[in-house]
Amino acid sequence: MKPHDHVPFRDFVPLPAAEMLARASSFQALMARRHSCRDFADTPVPQAIIADCIRTAGTAPSGANHQPWHFAAISSPALKAEIRAAAEAEERGFYDEGKAGDDWLNALAPLGTDASKPYLAIAPWLIAVFAQRRGGPNAGDRAKNYYIHESVGIAAGMLITALHQAGLATLTHTPNPMQFLNRLCGRPADEKPFLLLVVGYPADTATIPVHALVKKPLDAIASFL
Repeated sequence: MKPHDHVPFRDFVPLPAAEMLARASSFQALMARRHSCRDFADTPVPQAIIADCIRTAGTAPSGANHQPWHFAAISSPALKAEIRAAAEAEERGFYDEGKAGDDWLNALAPLGTDASKPYLAIAPWLIAVFAQRRGGPNAGDRAKNYYIHESVGIAAGMLITALHQAGLATLTHTPNPMQFLNRLCGRPADEKPFLLLVVGYPADTATIPVHALVKKPLDAIASFL
């Protein structure tokens, strides 16, 4: 195929305006029920569900279609325990040893978070998302990637959405630094850990901070010009 060859855009299915509105409203209601979860059950989740959600994330738009991401899906109890230990070591520096600073800690206070992250070992799946500095549209490519963080951020959002649509709860976790994920997941040093996503079912004891329920109204987040 030549670089500028194209194929017809036949995957798009036009819908009547009323159906479009109904779909948009229904999906908004579905996503309004998405909440970050910090108390997971250990109930197993089939790998096939995780795989399909990652496939969805892999359809995200990306700079030059280089798809600069890798998703390491982790269900091994031993590996999850190692990740928890490494993440909590970083979190103690953040919460207990002054790395965060008072302003950041005060902003987090309404969520009630601290350095303890037991869910990293309890949830059935962790998905470590890596941003690749080099790659390309084909396996084994080593070209320079472009718009890496924008591309990986979009893919991560689509992954969270796909998991929620499938009936799973998630938590975005970003210990800083996260280089221990390269070592534990066997990823190259030139890949940057972008996000650690915790995936599973909420425990019966799970709660949502009231602070997290505060969402800006449409007129505060959008302008129609």
